Amino acid sequence: MRRSRHIETDGGIIDVIAEVDGAEARIRPHVRETRLEPSAAFGPGVFFKCENLQHTGSFKVRGAFSKLLSLSEADRARGIVTASTGNHGAAVAYALGKTGASGTVIVPNDAAPTKLAAIERLGAAVEKHGDDGAESEAIARRIAAEHGRCYVSPYNDPQIIGGQGTIAVELLRQLDGMDAVFVSVGGGGLIAGIAGYLKARSPETRIIGCSPTNSQVLLQSVKAGEILDLPSLPTLSDGTAGGVEPGSITLPIARACVDQWLTVSEAEIAAALCRFIDAHHMLIEGSAAVALAGYLQQQQAWTGQRVVIVLCGANIGLPTLRQVLASQGH
Repeated sequence: MRRSRHIETDGGIIDVIAEVDGAEARIRPHVRETRLEPSAAFGPGVFFKCENLQHTGSFKVRGAFSKLLSLSEADRARGIVTASTGNHGAAVAYALGKTGASGTVIVPNDAAPTKLAAIERLGAAVEKHGDDGAESEAIARRIAAEHGRCYVSPYNDPQIIGGQGTIAVELLRQLDGMDAVFVSVGGGGLIAGIAGYLKARSPETRIIGCSPTNSQVLLQSVKAGEILDLPSLPTLSDGTAGGVEPGSITLPIARACVDQWLTVSEAEIAAALCRFIDAHHMLIEGSAAVALAGYLQQQQAWTGQRVVIVLCGANIGLPTLRQVLASQGH
């Protein structure tokens, strides 16, 4: 049964259910329904939602298509500007190619070279501006405004959140009686879409947000009740690293819909990443390992229950992968 999920934000009221349902109708021909893989290696009730097997190797393509397809042809024709640490930029570049539009991706100065190369291969222009994600977002917004182009946020946008929430639509089709869903958290678009939808459709399911200890801006902002300007240290989870845009609508959604927050160390991320690759013979990136590391902290508490771990991406560079494997004795 459909229930509404109205959340008050600084920009007004957002109905997450309506946004997700709208995105589902728009993007379904363009995205994969990723498989839900059971894991005997991690427990009889553990399932992995394999967004690492999505187009461009990340869930981000869902939000990118949702936003671009919500725009008019005239808006797309003026060109798109976005900001990204890598995965969102690749997703937007992929969606631009499919919709016949063009765009520029603003990335932080320290963005991973492998992710920049992926964006360029997909046809988008790349420009480096800013020392972290939040600064890049502010610069990208300014560039878009100055040139009369549409800015596409990596997370702070109802249609982006709606697109990411289509993961929840698939989960409800794929598995009855989910007790918990573990989700990695950066700017919050992924967890806002999943939590906002599931809490309306499956309120008994607990939503657990997981952040690297080295970069936990949204987690601390939820605790404080406002977006905080906090530093981020280097982390294997580069896809979730950096600041959160002031006034982001992901904050009130996360506060209303996320049941628990966890932080994981770099050692826990590395161990989870290697253990998953060894057990499942699939590639994941550091941000995906964050959700798995969060589950492993609480594994005993979830014995006998049905738990979903969202594997948000697979885009890890070979140098980083070699470093992680060496750190674990491989």
